[in-house]
Amino acid sequence: MYKNYFHLTAMPFAMNPDPGFLYPSSQHAAALTMLEYAVESQAPFCLLTGEIGSGKTTLLRHFLRNLDKKITVGLISNTHRQFSSIHPWALSSFGIAPHDDSDIAQYEALIDYFVQEYAKGRRTLMVVDEAHNLTPTILEELRLLSNVNSECDLSLQVLLVGQPELRTKLAQPELEQFAQRVSVDFHLGPLTLEDARAYIGHRLTVAGGDPSLFHPESIAFIHARTAGVPRLINQLCDLALVYAFADQQGTITVQLLQHVLLDRKQRGAIPLFGERPVVQRVPAAAANLNSERG
Repeated sequence: MYKNYFHLTAMPFAMNPDPGFLYPSSQHAAALTMLEYAVESQAPFCLLTGEIGSGKTTLLRHFLRNLDKKITVGLISNTHRQFSSIHPWALSSFGIAPHDDSDIAQYEALIDYFVQEYAKGRRTLMVVDEAHNLTPTILEELRLLSNVNSECDLSLQVLLVGQPELRTKLAQPELEQFAQRVSVDFHLGPLTLEDARAYIGHRLTVAGGDPSLFHPESIAFIHARTAGVPRLINQLCDLALVYAFADQQGTITVQLLQHVLLDRKQRGAIPLFGERPVVQRVPAAAANLNSERG
């Protein structure tokens, strides 16, 4: 709708997690470095958490896109609390067909696949997105799968990506053995105001637009009303461009943003930006899984 009006080649604040738009904020860059280190150091388990809309999926897709070709990746992205076993989903993610549907056949098919890939000089990376939905039983299944690794040889690595609840879950006593195997972990928090300015400018530039389209005070307003959450920033910025196009305005002002929010409030749109501030909910006891379990 507004692309031609603002001379854009793409939608700068689209909601799909396009890795081409990834802005390497200080913490996103650090998270990416930690993921790369996890693969390079052959960490058996790696953990990436963040609040809803913090950019986990975009970061993950960027990371997977740039992985070494010698690493075989299986992505499980549709987790839910009704999972009865991780094995069928893992088999599907790698395109493996077991001899039959029994639990033993599924388990053996996975282990055989990991070993065969290792024999070819390849390592296998299993990525579980939305991993906070996994039950302790399913997480224990993942731990048992990792037993395919010996003291000297690592054929399977597991990357868990999810909301902060995942850290709370891993801090439970029954998952102590699992938590001890998490050697690399990172938590994504909200963007600072400085990063929000750079984030908005970066996305406009990638889309072929002018970074000065948003006034500095407008960006401060956006950051305050979205608590620095990238997904909410995208939503508000996208709406602002629609309203600017409708009013034939060339820049995004605070007054225009207030108009957007007022309309949302009058229509009862949910969530209304700023009404439910996002807080970082990483429990202190689970902030560093390895510090207390040495």
